[in-house]
Amino acid sequence: MAKNVTVYSTPTCPFCIRAKQYLKENSIQFTDIDVGANPEKAEEMIAKSGQMGVPVIEIDGNIIIGFDKEKVKSALGI
Repeated sequence: MAKNVTVYSTPTCPFCIRAKQYLKENSIQFTDIDVGANPEKAEEMIAKSGQMGVPVIEIDGNIIIGFDKEKVKSALGI
C-alpha cells in the first residue's frame, strides 16, 4: 500500500534536493511543498514539527526532521 508522503522544502536546500532525489530513485510518490513560497504551509510545517528548518518529511503522519535516510527507509518500509 502506498504511503502518504509530503516533503516540506525550499528549492535551494541541498538536503531537500537529496531527500526528493532519494524518494524519486525509490519510486515513492510524494507531495513537494515549497515553504519559501507558501507561508501558510510553512506555518503548518512548524506546527507539525516544531522546526523552522527544512526539509521536514511527513510519512503517514510520522514527522522526520531533516533528511535521515535510515528513518525515511524505516517509515517507508524499504
